[in-house]
Amino acid sequence: MNTWNAEGPPVLPPATLAGRMIGVLRLGTFMLLTVICLGIFVTGRYLRPLLGRWVTYHFLTARLWSRAGLWFLGLRHVVRGTPISGGALVANHCSWADILTLRAVRLMYFVSKAEVRDWPGVGLITIVTGTIFIERRRTQAKQQEQILRERMGADQVLTFFPEGTSSDGLRVLPFKSSLFSAFFLDHHGADLAIQPVTIRYAPAPGSGLPANLYGWWGDMGLGGHVLAVMSRSFGGTAEITFHSPVKAADFSDRKALATHCETVVRGGLIAGENTGPELSSRLDNGADSV
Repeated sequence: MNTWNAEGPPVLPPATLAGRMIGVLRLGTFMLLTVICLGIFVTGRYLRPLLGRWVTYHFLTARLWSRAGLWFLGLRHVVRGTPISGGALVANHCSWADILTLRAVRLMYFVSKAEVRDWPGVGLITIVTGTIFIERRRTQAKQQEQILRERMGADQVLTFFPEGTSSDGLRVLPFKSSLFSAFFLDHHGADLAIQPVTIRYAPAPGSGLPANLYGWWGDMGLGGHVLAVMSRSFGGTAEITFHSPVKAADFSDRKALATHCETVVRGGLIAGENTGPELSSRLDNGADSV
């Protein structure tokens, strides 16, 4: 579960009757779409080893599901920069919506704390889509680092949330450096690309909604928060910035690399607040080939 509790939950204006009806319709439709897309994804995942790597339709399904999810959340997707084709993305963690925001761009695999595997509904989706689960035990550290390096070495894009928890989306919490050790163990992975990524959400100007509407933290329930957003969010923005990638070989140790990524991601959040949502919407169409 979430562990950041520095702020209380957002104070939301009452949803209108029309908003509540739209929220329920959005949520119900998205849940149905999720079940359908999950079935399609599972068939593709299990046909791929049997029929060959040309079976990629399930990757497209996952991307379309993510884009549809953002639409149901009343969010316009804005992308700046270009994602790497292999290696690791390190991003700030605002909300459960981050999964949709990131996967709407390209195929990637998430690195998550092991507890997520047991969450009702969400856990099943993460398992099926190839999420890598990290145990918070020192005895598992070396084995998990090896798995991460093998996946990145196979040109898969892995996505880390080094803050270790989600927040209100208005700040970047200190990055934990432990996961960055995978790039320094026995000097393997030193040449893999590591790309800082900034995620920022903003409600529509003049909507009267709080800036932290899309953040999810503390004891906020998942279902209630999803419905609250879907009942109120119209014309909001999900902005993602892919910064210049770096390599571990350019840093003295994992802490220096983590500090650099944290600084870049925080700078992107501040820059986004200053520039506002007036950006051209673009989606990267890189091939889902891994």
